[in-house]
Amino acid sequence: MLAGIAIASLTGAAVAVALSFAPNPFALAEITVWLLGSLEDRGWAEIALALPAVAAGAVLLLGLGRRLDALSLGERSALSLGVDVAATVRRAALGSALAVGASASVAGGVGFVGLIVPNLLRGRVGERPGALLAPSLFGGASLVLAADIAVRLVPLQQELRLGVVTALIGAPMRLSLVAGGGERP
Repeated sequence: MLAGIAIASLTGAAVAVALSFAPNPFALAEITVWLLGSLEDRGWAEIALALPAVAAGAVLLLGLGRRLDALSLGERSALSLGVDVAATVRRAALGSALAVGASASVAGGVGFVGLIVPNLLRGRVGERPGALLAPSLFGGASLVLAADIAVRLVPLQQELRLGVVTALIGAPMRLSLVAGGGERP
């Protein structure tokens, strides 16, 4: 946990440096919008840019169902079931990096989607990671779409950003999981 706090502080300082050296107010505004996450002014060109990497990441991840189920029993158990743990972890990391990286390149920082959606779906789908993969894919897209519609419909002087809404939902959920002892890996 302390390492996570240290990394968050370091990346926060790096962002502050980038903001400090923004060449003009427009660049500063663009950086801020990207950091807060938004689908505003995004269209088919951005979808075409991100779609190949998102699709490749989804294909890599969706093929891991049984291996992730075995890995949820522990590394030793997964090994005894014939799962190549190192290859599974590499493939999961690559698939996640492709899908999340491409999505973030277009939408910016929209956090907590990967925490909110699987926890909401567990009651309906079950605890198995393999069973959660496909529903989480569509549930995550649905959550981002619903949050985007909500930020556009709320009558504020300045549009609330997508990443702010997902954080306002996800952070309390994370705290309730930790406080209630219901923390899931």
